[in-house]
Amino acid sequence: MASFTRRDFIKSALIGIGAATVSVSLTGCGSSGSKDIASNDFTVAFDHGVASGDPLSDKVILWTRVTPQGNPSSVALTLQVSESQDFGVLLQSHQLVAQAKNDYTVKVDLSDLSANSQYFYRFVTTETHSPIGRCKTLPVNDVNQVKLAVMSCANYPAGYFHVYAEAAKRNDLDAVLHLGDYIYEYGMGGYATDNAMQMGRGLESDNAEEIISLDDYRLRYAKYRTDPGLQALHANTPFIAVWDDHEVCNDSYLDGAENHNEGEGEYSDRKLAALQAYYEWMPVRPMVKGQLESLYRKFEFGDLLSLYMLDTRHESRAKSLDYQNYVDPLSGQLDITGFQADLTAPTQQLLGLEQLTWLTDNMKTSSAKWQVLGQQVLMTKMMIPAELLMSLANPSAQMSAQLSELAQIKTRLLAGDPTLTVQEKARVDFTAPYNLDAWDGYPIEREVILQTAKAANKNLVVVAGDTHNAWSGKLCNTKGEVCGYEYATASVSSPGLEHYLQLSDEQALQFAEVLTLLVDDLEYANIHQRGYLTLNISKEKIESEWVFVDTVQQEQFESHSKQQELLL
Repeated sequence: MASFTRRDFIKSALIGIGAATVSVSLTGCGSSGSKDIASNDFTVAFDHGVASGDPLSDKVILWTRVTPQGNPSSVALTLQVSESQDFGVLLQSHQLVAQAKNDYTVKVDLSDLSANSQYFYRFVTTETHSPIGRCKTLPVNDVNQVKLAVMSCANYPAGYFHVYAEAAKRNDLDAVLHLGDYIYEYGMGGYATDNAMQMGRGLESDNAEEIISLDDYRLRYAKYRTDPGLQALHANTPFIAVWDDHEVCNDSYLDGAENHNEGEGEYSDRKLAALQAYYEWMPVRPMVKGQLESLYRKFEFGDLLSLYMLDTRHESRAKSLDYQNYVDPLSGQLDITGFQADLTAPTQQLLGLEQLTWLTDNMKTSSAKWQVLGQQVLMTKMMIPAELLMSLANPSAQMSAQLSELAQIKTRLLAGDPTLTVQEKARVDFTAPYNLDAWDGYPIEREVILQTAKAANKNLVVVAGDTHNAWSGKLCNTKGEVCGYEYATASVSSPGLEHYLQLSDEQALQFAEVLTLLVDDLEYANIHQRGYLTLNISKEKIESEWVFVDTVQQEQFESHSKQQELLL
């Protein structure tokens, strides 16, 4: 008899969640009369707005959450869809039911739509209606341009969601790629909550502790979705989203997490609750119906780009390595041989064989001009001088002088200075991965992806979140060949490297400049500002733009941008 693994349990337990998504088609036309509008014998409100997501050329997910008076088992709603914002003529209306067992959330998979078309939608009852949402389907065939926004890491108590609000002002986006950490599991008094009460960003008293149960996760999503900037962006632009770790808990992997501790129950129970709440509250469609733990999937923008949304967290990730486990407690020396053996072991997987094979097979057969990977963690090799790695683990006032010394040595090395000593060269040549939780901790699968892109002559672009900082870099294989490029977005509100290192803005600018010098594959860094990234993709080039806000701690803010261009 085959064994029934924890993974099998979660997948089987999640199958029932699919019933929360209703598939409907747009066929025929209708008037905007009220005779077929749903009615209830209690009042309802739409406190959490509307959202669209996972657009295809003929489909899109539409979402809302209704807040009823009392605790009815269900709420009757009518979905109205029109090509005009005034809903003068309806393409179709559909009768729906929001059920208490799904936290009163409703997801509709609207089909039979026209490609590259804009639609307006709302959910109504006889006494009220939701905000109006705007969605757009994907283009087909010969496509000249696509513009995507990239975001991640929005922590409600850490600051205002100005980044969402700023992006919501735009009407030129085809989709928002949200790369995870849509919510955070921490309670008040924990990570990044220091100024929450002064800003009016505290968590509700019934949800102020670390979240573990299904009700906890539902309440946390409900709090985040009251934010006006987030509501405005969801109503304006379809999301293509994937989870990272904080949708469950910090530094999660297949069977556990750094922030799941003794006394918090079985990790599988917590993961099941977290993923159920995610599917209820997010406008996402699973890759395979009934396999709701698997969220990796593909989107085609005609002949211009194939977009692969990957899961580097909950699908198959092995626990990341920790340098501390390879340090001899007596000598203090690092067991480099043992570390390298474990780092390159077949079991050190980030995607897992099934997802990796799916990705490489699709990349090889894709006829699109660009292959774009939407995923969570940095793929660029962040190899920094080993002595700097030690300093980052224990920041001190001496680090500034150390950075200056290393920068001078690297500058002389690049200039071919013959007076450099062996010891000086060793200080910048002896490097180590900065973050083993990113692709640097899973190099074998990264090499497979890069070699696949190189061998198939594909134009590979990777987008990443997770770090709270903005980056761009070259993606080089073990031979040093450039196989693609990566762009990483800053966070929506979570503090960046400047907070951890206690750097002023001026010091952070200097630190970022030194990093781009010391890390061979790194081309740009901003470690002190919150923001989002846009990619303007054409057949000849990709224009990237980071949009930064000057504060998330004050209600008033200003924005500025930084552009780069990648030519074919």
